[in-house]
Amino acid sequence: MTDRNSEPLDLHDDALRARAVAAARGDAPFDVLIVGGKIVDMVTDEIRLADIGIVGKMIASVHEPATRSDTRTLISARGRFISPGLIDTHMHVESSMTTPATYAATVVPRGVTTTVWDPHEFGNVLGLDGVRWATDAVRDLPLRVLTLAPSCVPAAPGYEVSGADFDGDAMTEMLSWPDIHGVAEVMNMRGVIDRDPRMSSIVQAGLTSQKLVCGHARGLENSDLAAFIVAGIGSDHELVSNDDLMAKLRAGLTIEMRGSHDHLLPGFVQTLNELGFLPQTVTLCTDDVFPDDLANAGGLDDVVRRLVRYGMKAQWALRAATLNAATRLGRNDLGLIAAGRRADIVIFDDLDGFVAHTVIANGKMVAKSGELQTQPTALDPAPLTDTMKIDTLTVDDFRIAATGDKVRIATIDRPRFTRWGEVEADVKDGFVIPPDGTTLIAVAHRHGKVDGTPRVGLLENWGTWRGAVCTTVSHDSHNLTVFGGNPKDMAIAANAVIKAGGGMAVASNGRLDAILPLPLCGLVSDAPMDQVAEQFSHIRAATDAIVDWNPPYLVFKALFGATLACNAGPHQTDRGIGDVEIGKLLESPVLSSQ
Repeated sequence: MTDRNSEPLDLHDDALRARAVAAARGDAPFDVLIVGGKIVDMVTDEIRLADIGIVGKMIASVHEPATRSDTRTLISARGRFISPGLIDTHMHVESSMTTPATYAATVVPRGVTTTVWDPHEFGNVLGLDGVRWATDAVRDLPLRVLTLAPSCVPAAPGYEVSGADFDGDAMTEMLSWPDIHGVAEVMNMRGVIDRDPRMSSIVQAGLTSQKLVCGHARGLENSDLAAFIVAGIGSDHELVSNDDLMAKLRAGLTIEMRGSHDHLLPGFVQTLNELGFLPQTVTLCTDDVFPDDLANAGGLDDVVRRLVRYGMKAQWALRAATLNAATRLGRNDLGLIAAGRRADIVIFDDLDGFVAHTVIANGKMVAKSGELQTQPTALDPAPLTDTMKIDTLTVDDFRIAATGDKVRIATIDRPRFTRWGEVEADVKDGFVIPPDGTTLIAVAHRHGKVDGTPRVGLLENWGTWRGAVCTTVSHDSHNLTVFGGNPKDMAIAANAVIKAGGGMAVASNGRLDAILPLPLCGLVSDAPMDQVAEQFSHIRAATDAIVDWNPPYLVFKALFGATLACNAGPHQTDRGIGDVEIGKLLESPVLSSQ
């Protein structure tokens, strides 16, 4: 078993140092010698020929080509490029809808050797037990996983109810665990800025622990941004524009530039190119990668490829994904190919495709030609099952009850950067008839903490729906969420997901079109990656058939963030329509009737 908690002090082992020093002098052979490759130098920006000698977990020597041949294992990198292992500074394994072992088996052969995981999805469903399971699940993987303590469970207290409630005491407890490396993205921005006692105690626990305190600063600027940073937050991945990128760089935040919002990346590359250099505070992350994208395109390696395709210098993209990331994490042993550093190394075929040929982690070859050398052992997922504490729903559960003949209804306008709207609607047989141009959204509590009757609202500018989609992957409380054009299809999709123990389903014309069972916390499957990816692609295709997307905001991905109540503007939750910015919660969207 790999003892990740001994890092980075494990490199200070006297016996290891003695062997490495002897090998560096030439008085002892290397354990591994990589020859003939071109190192992408993260410090000097050079691409230079050099050979690399490894002893145990440590790089013992980086020297002129063909000057040493004494080694137990020889690896030829001739014609290829060599970089440090890639570091993903912010991600959620749960978004891949697979277990940590399956995730690792997918990304390690692509050159990712370290990830920073916020398991707040598991935390929102199973509380501290979910976080403990996450830390246990990554201990013996070929992927280094630095697990963080979820900071916002739920993300918007008082506006939603999740499966747990983490206060300052819970944060202090998690931070006392040696395999917790910091405070995960602090999403309750208003609570931090206004010095809400709950959020202040959570952030203070992180500061006291002297571990990372990571942020989520979407839309913050000027005095609000300053207050958020002064409170103790050190990073952000929620960039919304080129100007936002520059403002946050100037403010001193570490930027976790994420690949999950691809439409913003070309502008970010242009802005950085105009700046003329890559700030040392720019790192890269995936945040959320769906299973079909992960299986087909990759994880952080895909982000690097796209940045280069959009015009970023290859050395910059790699530096952001290696040395800059290691610096942010305080891990001087990572992110650089140099004597005395940890032997996390990727040999790429080229600097355009970034196809990993050989991956070395802690001095051992863990993957070659896209395949792991040894498959990781998955932790028993039984503790993650049986989380759908909700009864079968009826068609009427997806209608808005009202009296009178006509009503004024509060709506949620736009898929992203939401705002309040209003419409007039007719009432028939005690229920609102949704006006043309609106979409039904229903959120039902499914954790067994409060009543599970769906709260139903209306969305505007979500297109015309010819069916329904249900998902228990619904950030961040992960209650059962249903979108649809009619209550009948919504009930069919919802009940299929409930029966499956969680997941996603699409229904239209009174029948079930596709289903993806996610029986582990209603978020993850223990099926193989290719099977989960295929089922998820069927969900995408079935959804595309019932709604016409309008990028960049009205997109499939919008389904999973529509309930993210910590963000500014109104959002539907299991308690109603909540707006944390103005402190408003409507249990029913009906404003008045006549």
